[in-house]
Amino acid sequence: MEKFTPDAAHIEKATNSDDAIVNLQLDKRLNRKFDVHILPWLFGIWLFSFIDRSNIGNARIAGLAEELHITHGTSFNVALLVFYIPYILVDVPSNLLVKKLRAGVYLPTLITAWGLVCTFMGFVQSFAGLVVCRLLLGLFEGGILGGVIIYLAMFYRRHEMLLRSGLFYCAAPLSGAFGGLLASGLARIEVGGYNKWPWIFFIEGAVTVVFGIVCFFFMPDTPAAAHFLNDEEKEWALRRMRLDAHGSSAVVAVDDERFSWYWMKMALTAPQTYFCSIIWFFLLVPLYSFSLFLPSIIRGMGYQSTTAQLFTVPPNMAAFFTVLLTAYCSDKVKNRGYFIVGGSVLGICGYIMMLVAKNNAVRYAGTFLVAIGVFQGSPMVMGWASNNLAPHYVRAVGIGIVISIANCSAFIGTFIYLQRDSPKYALGHSVSLGALVLTLVLALAQIMYLNWENKKRDRGERDDRLLQENVGQLGHRHPSFRYTL
Repeated sequence: MEKFTPDAAHIEKATNSDDAIVNLQLDKRLNRKFDVHILPWLFGIWLFSFIDRSNIGNARIAGLAEELHITHGTSFNVALLVFYIPYILVDVPSNLLVKKLRAGVYLPTLITAWGLVCTFMGFVQSFAGLVVCRLLLGLFEGGILGGVIIYLAMFYRRHEMLLRSGLFYCAAPLSGAFGGLLASGLARIEVGGYNKWPWIFFIEGAVTVVFGIVCFFFMPDTPAAAHFLNDEEKEWALRRMRLDAHGSSAVVAVDDERFSWYWMKMALTAPQTYFCSIIWFFLLVPLYSFSLFLPSIIRGMGYQSTTAQLFTVPPNMAAFFTVLLTAYCSDKVKNRGYFIVGGSVLGICGYIMMLVAKNNAVRYAGTFLVAIGVFQGSPMVMGWASNNLAPHYVRAVGIGIVISIANCSAFIGTFIYLQRDSPKYALGHSVSLGALVLTLVLALAQIMYLNWENKKRDRGERDDRLLQENVGQLGHRHPSFRYTL
């Protein structure tokens, strides 16, 4: 298949002033094609990613802890934690490789590799084996989230990103619902000496491997390499990204961008990089602990294994629909921060209900508020970071930093729900509550900072940057660039 490469005529056309006139009909057609040919694969990637990292929680109450003799102390929490060590370390280098190694090959390779690891987790017979598998799982899953966000940014404009981020990220709460249903069935299988919990890993891992192999044949590397676009659509895909850059990049096509240490320095010195990092850090404390320990939390309310698995489904389904709704609304109003603030308030209410309520029905209702408040916040932070870092390599490095710092929260989230605190888990609920309060405060602080910076640009107080030698390297610091609140 011949790759579409913009020639001089295309580049001249892409930089003409009449580019301000947007071809809405072509634009809609382009988005529709991207939505059909790209989003289903990204949705599947994140669905299997969350299922395969979180199914250890389902396996735990299906007999894994007893069979591997990790029912006491913090051994199970250690098995959860080690996943995040390689997961954190590979983020930035992996993001830099997404385009260099071709996204349509690199991402499916990661999927297939972690699917194999998940499959073989069913064979482990010791705590050491479980730890090794969790380390490998984190190694291969570590580049996925940042890679998917960068991949989306190659195809969609800034204020089309959040809806698409929500459309793939809603797979996270759906994985909790689907995983609970699936685990309740798989945990009944007893074949060939492997009883109950191994089949959760065998089946879910094998399905991931098949999905990863299929992705090799359908995921394009960039818009210019998309077989489902004609030349007119490929040309417009380049032009609209140039318009959306608002001066942050002098390069027309994402294929032509080259890595420079200058871009890394810009990402490292951007205040919004660290605002988003710390906001997401505190948001992920309840998100990760909720995803991993919800079956245990519900079992602590007095429900047995299968019933507890099934009771994880409704709150996760509520979160699924909330992510879709808030993502759509966020792109419509071009705002991210206030959705994070609103979600934090709901999550805070949910944890208070689980802490103080005596009635199981009220405590269970609290899990709904936590789910719908916390899950919708992650795509908001991802979209916020992606919207406010430019061009491509600044975004790649910045998002890698954001994910790396944010995922350090796993060192907290995996150790706040301890077996000794069951069935009420007051420590875990209290820490998660405090983390959401900090999320709320920091989100408001970033909104104030970005609004202050935009007003300075509106008043022309950043126009002196246009006098520097290379205007094409201003990135998101360009006076014409406006931050998304």
